[in-house]
Amino acid sequence: MAGKFSLRKFSDINLADRFFDSLKADYPGTDSSPGFVTWFNKKAGEGRTALVFDDEEGLGAFISLKAEIEEIELQSGNLPVKQRTKISTLRIAERYRGQRLGEGAIGLVLWKWQQLGHEEIYVTVYPSHNDLIGQLEKFGFTFAGYNPNGECVYMRSRKAVDYSDPYKPFPFIKPDFLKAGYLLINDYYHDTLFPYSELKNTLQTGVALKVTNGLSKIYVGAQYTPPHYNPGEPILIYRIHNGSGTKRYKSCLTSFCVVTDVIQAKQNYRIMLPFDDLLKRIGNKSVYDSQELKTKYDNDKNVVIIEMLYYGYFGEGHNINMDWLDSNGLWSSSTYPALIQLSPDQFKHILREGNIDVDNVIVN
Repeated sequence: MAGKFSLRKFSDINLADRFFDSLKADYPGTDSSPGFVTWFNKKAGEGRTALVFDDEEGLGAFISLKAEIEEIELQSGNLPVKQRTKISTLRIAERYRGQRLGEGAIGLVLWKWQQLGHEEIYVTVYPSHNDLIGQLEKFGFTFAGYNPNGECVYMRSRKAVDYSDPYKPFPFIKPDFLKAGYLLINDYYHDTLFPYSELKNTLQTGVALKVTNGLSKIYVGAQYTPPHYNPGEPILIYRIHNGSGTKRYKSCLTSFCVVTDVIQAKQNYRIMLPFDDLLKRIGNKSVYDSQELKTKYDNDKNVVIIEMLYYGYFGEGHNINMDWLDSNGLWSSSTYPALIQLSPDQFKHILREGNIDVDNVIVN
């Protein structure tokens, strides 16, 4: 998928792009509210910015957020005044519907909400937008009611996080996990599967995060021992440095995920999942193409698939090398790192070293 997300001023975005046609049709304007064109031009005059994805065909996604202190008017009764993150606009182009661009866009929105620290986040969407509603519900948004214009109001609250599966609470990790672990990935695969960036303080200061291929990731490995990871548990991504320099100082933790599933496709040459089923399961979430996967599947004694959701990153200047892990009793020269089981306190210690606000990640 060509293209990337970037931060752009409204005034630098082409309102005549056909991407906006449906928004213009959905929001022509009424006596009580401005139309999309009027709203867009007003925000352009105010110097507002939006997170956009564009490619050779034009715009593919448009995201506008705003902090609001307001009462939310619903047909069934108003929601009380409080500060919330409002998703003013979240629009994905038709050509990307059903792909993972929408998952990445929602991930960026929820990371921003997490950074702002607001109790709630909400968005309005017409009932006919089934694809978007499906994505919102997948990531824990629940229906709060209809507003006076007949739009559905979907909302999330950090005071009522649903931990029933790893998608719904994103980007918050359930507080009662029992253990965590390490996942080791060679640098040349890591940088494709887990591109990461500093997001600084807000989406308004600079974005270079490539989440166009979504937040759900798949690792295909050849571990000789069945992995100890369980769905719902956090896992730290360890980038193995293969260039010049000492690995002790160059190899490092860069990111953290939550496991969504573990599948043993082969064990001691015994086939447990046929290759065609494996391909269907992996889809486009792996760094390997189908031929590379077939070669691994045919030649490796063991094949294990770790499915996970990309929850966060340490960012430039905060990655944690093997030397620090070893010096703090979080590494072992006598144990293969993927077999190390970290306690919740050890996992939190690592997050703090990576400059992560643990209380804003692990939420009760």
